[in-house]
Amino acid sequence: MEKVLVTGATGFIGLHCIHQLLNQGYAVNGSLRSPERKDEIFDALKNVNTPTENLNLFTLNLTEDEGWDEGMRGCDYLLHVASPLSVKAYDDDYFVKPAVAGVKRAFKFAKKHKIKKVVLTSSVAAIFESDEDKEYYDENDWSDPECHKINSYSKSKTLAEKAAWDFIKEHKNSFELSVVNPALVIGPSLTGDLGESNKAIEMVVTGKMPVAIPLQFGFVDVRDVATAHILAMQNPLSNGERFALSERDLWYKDIAKLLIDNGFEKAPTISVPIWLAKFLANFNKELKITAPYLGKTRSVSKSSKAKDTLGWNPRSAKESILDVASQIKSCLLYTSPSPRDRG
Repeated sequence: MEKVLVTGATGFIGLHCIHQLLNQGYAVNGSLRSPERKDEIFDALKNVNTPTENLNLFTLNLTEDEGWDEGMRGCDYLLHVASPLSVKAYDDDYFVKPAVAGVKRAFKFAKKHKIKKVVLTSSVAAIFESDEDKEYYDENDWSDPECHKINSYSKSKTLAEKAAWDFIKEHKNSFELSVVNPALVIGPSLTGDLGESNKAIEMVVTGKMPVAIPLQFGFVDVRDVATAHILAMQNPLSNGERFALSERDLWYKDIAKLLIDNGFEKAPTISVPIWLAKFLANFNKELKITAPYLGKTRSVSKSSKAKDTLGWNPRSAKESILDVASQIKSCLLYTSPSPRDRG
């Protein structure tokens, strides 16, 4: 039985990866920062009828060596998912240092333990941020960490991914590497924690966003992001490749209309123009972060690389949005996997 180490086991993407790997017959080592959260993981998996006898959990920290030998020992693959994420405007010390240190540390131990392949969770944030102003991007595009408009989160994803590719260049024939670059990851949570990225939907469902601002995101379901990680792990054609993941792009007004049409009455019915949204951003910290992107399209949705190379077949982003909205509305702590789950 092949074994996979998944870092960030309590995270939104990480736990979905573990769920699918266990159902596909892999043994899994999962890492977490807080040992007191072990029961939360086992309970969540049991609630979706996932067998857990081949799951072991280890306490690891991105910035310390302790625990990595134990967690990595006997593993064939590494899914390095763990990385800081927040919608708040934290600085480089919060995002960049642990993200880069975590990649370097994980890769050092992967080489030591002769891991066959690593799949790294990056982001479109490592693709979009540069002085080049265009609407459509693909895997050949890179964010510039020195760009004047780049935020700390995007810088962390860019520098962490660059550190990964630099490691492979420096340590040839150590292990294979594939990188997954998802857009905004949404979808049902396996625990009571909806995660940071689902807040984009939560604000609309709960009425915390009274008007639809002119902001567009590319969306992809967390279940399909987990599937992409596993497909990349399994498929040798993914070696040395990046995969941008986005099912489609939607404006907030599109999300609001979808929710209203499906009975979510607190979604906003009024859209505001760009100039007004920028003015309002002066009085709202979270909105201020989005100000440079108001009214702009930044998309990887035209890239079919994951579909063509991996056979990746994501569900509709609209389905994902409604799944999240239903979970929020009903206050469910656990969600049964969709019939389309490939795991």
